Order: sequence, then structure tokens, then C-alpha cells
Amino acid sequence: MFKVIRYISIFLIIACLLFACHAWIPTKLKRPPLKVEFTSFIGEHSGIIAKEKGFFKALGVDVELIYKEYAQLELANFSAGKYDGITSSLGSFITLSATNPDIQSVLIIDESTGADAVVTQSQIKTVADLKGKKLGANLGGFSEVFVTEMLKTAKLTSDNVNLVKLDALEIPQRLKNNAIQAGHTWEPHLSEAIKLGGHILFTSKQTPGLILDLIVFRGDTIRDRPEDIRAFVRGWVQGATYWEANIQEGNAIISKALKIPRNTLSLEGVNLTDLGENKKFFQSSNPNCIYKTAKIYADFFIRSGNVTRIPDVKSLFNSSFLNPPS
Repeated sequence: MFKVIRYISIFLIIACLLFACHAWIPTKLKRPPLKVEFTSFIGEHSGIIAKEKGFFKALGVDVELIYKEYAQLELANFSAGKYDGITSSLGSFITLSATNPDIQSVLIIDESTGADAVVTQSQIKTVADLKGKKLGANLGGFSEVFVTEMLKTAKLTSDNVNLVKLDALEIPQRLKNNAIQAGHTWEPHLSEAIKLGGHILFTSKQTPGLILDLIVFRGDTIRDRPEDIRAFVRGWVQGATYWEANIQEGNAIISKALKIPRNTLSLEGVNLTDLGENKKFFQSSNPNCIYKTAKIYADFFIRSGNVTRIPDVKSLFNSSFLNPPS
């Protein structure tokens, strides 16, 4: 009997010691989700598919997507550390880097191949007809570069029109009210402008490689969580690939997530770029190489006085996350 009690006592002592030792072993803390803000442009919605289909989770990264309609208002929040990453047009990214150089783009998520358009009142038939008219655009970003490239096709400059600073969603009503005679916008605002009597004058199909959207992360997040970002990039691309192969299902997922009508969603004029296309954008032999296009924006913003300094363009892009884990 005493032997049994002794064995039980020894067992309990060992068990307590093992528990105590285990209690002193540091537990692995769960990493917080990557907080990534995105906007209303349809090319930026692949992340919704990736999250809802579990692609991010399967790759071992927790992602919190934050939807905001007004992109410009969120740039300051990003710089202040409210988000780890954001979606951004190439133009907005270049201007942001002038005041916040510790950021990098890790993925080109889409190319506008017709989705961006300048829509006008019915009396304007050609780009030349814009001379002396009010043209709405989001000044200081890619929108201003886009309309400037359009004006060049008629040998006009921004001095030949009256540029009005407007967001894409403001264009339809401003056209209707005659506050402007033309404006740069995209879906779903483009369809609204057409319903109100506007017509398409010029699209991004005529400016290949100019309008790109990117995923941009803060430098501290890139340094602290490189494997999470690598997983995020792969999950995002998986979401884009799945969406393109399952358009109706993808649109239904996005419609439900953002509470917007399914019939307002269309990938027409938008190329969701995969990893292979991303790698091509970083090849110097490519006429639409990302570094060349970024320099177009940088030079434009310097000339226009929108920014006074821009970091070395190559330092703003980190293509290493396009490669599989080593």
C-alpha cells in the first residue's frame, strides 16, 4: 500500500514539475492580421476573393481587408501606420513616396486596358473639342497624367483646358450639372455618367502600360514580416486567377462583401496581372517596364511642381516577393 502511495506521490511530483517547466516555455504569439486598405476600383477586389475562398489562410497569413471609397483620404492614415498596406495607383504611389520614402510596392495587381475613360457631354466629339472646356480629374495623381497624355494626341496641353480637381465618383453629377464638360472616371461611375447623357471620348486602351494599380506596404512591415507578405502576394494572385476563371461566382462574392449590385461589376478593360506578367513588368527590355513608366510619372510631378523630390525609382519596388520561398 505504502509503495502505491509512494509511486502516486512521485508521479504527481513529476507531473507538477513537467507542468511548471512547460509554463516557463515561451508560447508562440499569434501574429496580428495584415491590415490592407483597398478602394472601389474593381481591379482592386481580388483580395476579397482570396479571403472569402480561404487562400490567404491556407498560405498561413491572416489578412484584414478594409474598404474605403475615397482613396486619397487614406494615404495619410497609411503613412501614420493605421494600415500595413494599401492598394494604390502607380501615380499616387509615386507622389506618396515623396513624403514617405519608407514604402515599397510588392505586386502589380492590375493594368487598365480600357477601364479608365474620359467621358464628355454630347457636343464634344473629339479631343480637340476640349480646348477651353472644363475637364475633371484627380489632380496630382495618375488621373492628371492620363488626361495629359490624352490631350497630347490632339497636340493640346493642360494650359488649353480648365482642369478641375474631382474624384471619379463626382464626375457623373458634375457633367449633368454642367460644372464640367468632361471628366476622367471608371466603373461603376462611368455607367452612371453614360446614363445621364455622357459618352466615352478616350480610354486607357489608348495608353498601354500607363495605368497600373499596386499593392504597397510600409517598410517596417516588409522588414518584420517578409514571409507573411510573400504569402499575401501569392494569395492575392490566386484570388485573381480564381475570379477570372469563375467570373459569375467571383462577382457574387464581391457583390455580397461590398453590398453593391452585381450588375455594376465588370472586368471589361481590366487585366488582372499574374506572377508571370508581374515579372515581365520588371524586365528592362519591356517597353512598358515599370521603372520606365514610374519615371514618366516622377518627371511629370516634378515638372508640375506637385512634388519637389522623389526617391530613386528602383528603390520603390521590391520584386523579391514574386519568387517562391527559398
